[in-house]
Amino acid sequence: MSSSQLLDKAAIKDKYAKERAKRLRPEGNAQYQRLEGKFESYAGDPHTPLRERDPVRDHVTFAFIGAGLSGLVVGARLKEAGIKDVRVIEKGGDVGGTWYWNRYPGVRCDTAAMIYLPLLEETGYIPSEKYVRGPEILEHCERIAKHYGLRDKALFHTEVHSLEWQEDQQVWRIKTSRGDDFTAKYLGMGTGPLHVAKLPGIPGIESFAGKSFHTSRWDYEYTGGDAHGAPMDKLADKRVAVIGTGATGVQCIPQLAKTAKELFVFQRTPSSVDERRNHAIDDQWIKANAKPGWQKRWMDNFVENMGGGIPSEDLVDDGWTEISRSIREKMLNGTPPWLARLVVRTRKVLGRGPSQRSSERVRTAFEDADFEKMEQIRARVDAQVTDPETAENLKAWYSQLCKRPCFSDEYLPAFNSPNMTLVDTDGKGVERIDETGLFANGVHYPVDCIVYASGFEYGANFQLKSGFDLTGRNGQRLSEHWANGLRTLHGLHMHGFPNAFMIQMNQGANMASNIPHNIVDHAATVAQVVSHAEANGFASVEPTAEAEAAWVELILTNQGSLIGSTECTPGFWNNEGQGWSQEFRQAQGHPGGAEGFFKHIQAWRDAGDFEGLVFTATQKNETAPAHAELVS
Repeated sequence: MSSSQLLDKAAIKDKYAKERAKRLRPEGNAQYQRLEGKFESYAGDPHTPLRERDPVRDHVTFAFIGAGLSGLVVGARLKEAGIKDVRVIEKGGDVGGTWYWNRYPGVRCDTAAMIYLPLLEETGYIPSEKYVRGPEILEHCERIAKHYGLRDKALFHTEVHSLEWQEDQQVWRIKTSRGDDFTAKYLGMGTGPLHVAKLPGIPGIESFAGKSFHTSRWDYEYTGGDAHGAPMDKLADKRVAVIGTGATGVQCIPQLAKTAKELFVFQRTPSSVDERRNHAIDDQWIKANAKPGWQKRWMDNFVENMGGGIPSEDLVDDGWTEISRSIREKMLNGTPPWLARLVVRTRKVLGRGPSQRSSERVRTAFEDADFEKMEQIRARVDAQVTDPETAENLKAWYSQLCKRPCFSDEYLPAFNSPNMTLVDTDGKGVERIDETGLFANGVHYPVDCIVYASGFEYGANFQLKSGFDLTGRNGQRLSEHWANGLRTLHGLHMHGFPNAFMIQMNQGANMASNIPHNIVDHAATVAQVVSHAEANGFASVEPTAEAEAAWVELILTNQGSLIGSTECTPGFWNNEGQGWSQEFRQAQGHPGGAEGFFKHIQAWRDAGDFEGLVFTATQKNETAPAHAELVS
């Protein structure tokens, strides 16, 4: 009898439902507060002083909004394709995006660095560890920028205010917060899902008289220490509160516990925290693996292991691939892997999808594997936390993929420190804040400092997150084009917005656990489309309305996943437990998952006929299919 058969599944499901119900908030995403009013200063840049400069009045071939991984990789691929005139526009003081802002103590990637850090082969860099720290990731961003000369025309500490398509000139006119007014033939946007910090909407939050900051604007001048791990010695006489126990809290809380006089961790929902299994990358690994093309091979293998196939090997071998591996083992149930792979390949050749029986088997396998894994994770809490009550409160009662899984070998043992107090709010959150501290469970906790590990506006619409709108052909705004939900071709192109490219996961490889893979893939498409247009003298390119509509229809065939299920505990992946409307359903990824999208778009690129796109010749109103010569 398997261990899953010994579990009382009905009792576990009942526990999951009760814990979920405690956390449901009728206001959904409205429960959070934007960085406005008193908190506007939280959005400032503590890392780089503002440098005065004259407004820019010129023209570039390609302008990209955002100097995070999206802007860097797209810029790199354009430079490789011969497009030299590239400009990145960034609200921060330098490149790095998320990794420029997030310098909190303990920050590191939670996907293996060999597949997370893009352009490793191109820049000749090998990560120091399987999961590298934030400073090393930021250094790699800076390495990419230097290698490809992406700082040459960059505009830092600059926010875009206006983007308008000029039909007569076939260019985008761009205006910024620094008085810039210039044009670009092509426009790219990569503001990212972790772009705008948010705060919990706690009554009285603005009244606190002590020190407070969001983790993405960590104040080392107050805490002491630095992002490289130096001790935060200025906290030795301070009482510190942390609100939030998601991925950020799991990383920074153990570091705060080392130096704070007292540390109060306010928890609404515990994270599932599995082992990290980090290790150094040594010369032996490099000799065995770093052959030409190795990074793409590793990225593809990770996607295969996370998908519905049965790969012959697991190169990355981490907590993410373990989830899928467990499901496959349950589904195979004694069938030799070689035979199962043969069956999968045969069904693909015959054009047959999974049968109803196999779909049910997958669902059962997923449920069994998930129950077993979550029991292991809860048992891990008991093994590492000495106080029984604290341990019980740190246990996650939901399916592992309901919230982003966390991996740490420091988080749970930190609660054994005598200066640590877990304030579990039984799903309710902090009740209110006053000048001197926080109230939870009817108890007042006086503190000197509040750290908000409350995340980003993941579910906000594009205009709220980016701070700008696009005005395309005939004066149509992107907000109008997307009024009833996201509409793109491949998640990248928008009809009525010529020469514009949106680098995002939605309607692409959404829910890919390794986000940079989606960026790298989109960058390949952008470079191919732009270089084709430039080589043939085309003035503009955009998708047809029919192609865009067909892509949206394909996306809507996606039946969704556990991640967005209303059965999950509330979080940003399921619209805070409210479920997804038709509008949000359109933001799903390819129905074949990340692996299905990457295979589709690779075949599209390989075909070379740019199906669904229309290229416009130099003369106004003349169009040509992708394979045609320029109309004279």
